[in-house]
Amino acid sequence: MSCAMRSLVEDDDRYLKSFQLFLERSSEHKCMQDFIHGILPDILASIGEGKANLNMMGVGSGAGEIDLEMFSQLHLKHPAVTVDNQVVEPSAQQLHLYKVLVSQKPNLDYIKFTWNKMTATEFEKHWRENHLTKKMDFIHMIQMLYYVKDPGATVTFYQSLLDRNGKLLVILVSDESGWGKLWRTFRTQLCNTDISQCVTTGDIKAYLDSKTTSYQSYKLPSQMDITECFTEGDQRGELLLDFLTEVLDFSSTAPPELKRGVLDLLMTPDCSKEVDGRVIFNNTLEVLVVDPLQ
Repeated sequence: MSCAMRSLVEDDDRYLKSFQLFLERSSEHKCMQDFIHGILPDILASIGEGKANLNMMGVGSGAGEIDLEMFSQLHLKHPAVTVDNQVVEPSAQQLHLYKVLVSQKPNLDYIKFTWNKMTATEFEKHWRENHLTKKMDFIHMIQMLYYVKDPGATVTFYQSLLDRNGKLLVILVSDESGWGKLWRTFRTQLCNTDISQCVTTGDIKAYLDSKTTSYQSYKLPSQMDITECFTEGDQRGELLLDFLTEVLDFSSTAPPELKRGVLDLLMTPDCSKEVDGRVIFNNTLEVLVVDPLQ
């Protein structure tokens, strides 16, 4: 990444603004909810056989909306069990929102929440230094492997925490999405590997295959309206461009040829399609459900 350009995650406030706009403009949460209500229940039914208590963990849980959706499905499949839930989230603002959500949601007394304000890497260090041995029945890592230095090693560590019938659920953008094309084309200019990775499920599947690790995969079609990105000076468009490129103030700090190249690519069928005069970006996700280490 050019030294004039900074990573979006360096500015917590702008990152959260751009992320919120992304959620408003995309079908990401809808496609995740479809997965949680349609496919996840059978996965949850397979964990923790015969147990009265389940150990669960969310790594990069954000404000907790998706976590609580998953708990509602878990409770339907295992109505009698209690849950110890480790929440790993580095953002104080997001953790606060998660706690508020829990306080407002009825009938969660079967869950004990442990709050860990730390990154996935910090939590791994904490786990190792304290020689913790608890095994997990279910761990989810949703849209967070972009923010670790070594995604493969991170997957292996959390996979190592799984109990015999446990599952590790990873959600990332698909290699076949517009993100995949964008990152393959501009990886060297956009990716600051100290802070974030241009990683797709294609990269994680290649890593798991190299380790002969067993997993299942599910595609989650999703899209995002990025029309305003092509209107110079549009505030929402600039926030979306920041989110797409992971670059803080991309429009004003990117070299002109990079900005032009990114905008041109975003308009191509490899990334987007035009629907009723709007530019609709391919935001397709993929779920990987990873088995324990053998």
